Amino acid sequence: MESMGQELPTSSWKTEEELIEALRRQEDDAYEFLVRSYSGRLLVVAKRFLGQDQDAQDAVQDAFLSAFKAVGDFEGNSKLSTWLHRIVVNACLMKLRSRKRKREKTVEELLPHFVADGHRDQVEPSWAVTFDTAVQSRETREIVRQRIEELPESYRTVLLLRDIEELSTEETAARLNLSVSAVKTRLHRARQALKTLLDPHMNGGY
Repeated sequence: MESMGQELPTSSWKTEEELIEALRRQEDDAYEFLVRSYSGRLLVVAKRFLGQDQDAQDAVQDAFLSAFKAVGDFEGNSKLSTWLHRIVVNACLMKLRSRKRKREKTVEELLPHFVADGHRDQVEPSWAVTFDTAVQSRETREIVRQRIEELPESYRTVLLLRDIEELSTEETAARLNLSVSAVKTRLHRARQALKTLLDPHMNGGY
């Protein structure tokens, strides 16, 4: 269990527990502090899933409304930021389900191809740098973000939940109403496809 006694910076409440009690009492200044303190980081999360600024802002607004309604049921088993993160991810997933699907590349177009003897039909490019080293560059991080957005939505969502938001396979399966095996398969294929998209950029190094 994560500690709920951590101090809050520049607030009228010394701990998260005090802030939560103020939220339960529906104090306006507590609501204002929550929005001011957490909206920025939640918007970053929402943009990763939804891309468009307006959709991301709407998802964050929906998440705060849901949090205000549910704060009475918050048991304090995690940090407030963790709880809000979970709510905004759910809000993003709901928006994705309601979107009209646009035509996307199939993931098969982005996967390696193999010949009859089981070998790749082309030599796999070697990266001049490791992925971990490359993403320390701001420029490369932006390229990675752009390439993730090119993945088909069902694969991009799994990759974001597992590798970026760091949910477990079981949590991801529950959020997406998928089996654990389906999540593992999609994640493997999403990682392969992302590597294909990144190959032209990573071969030269940074």
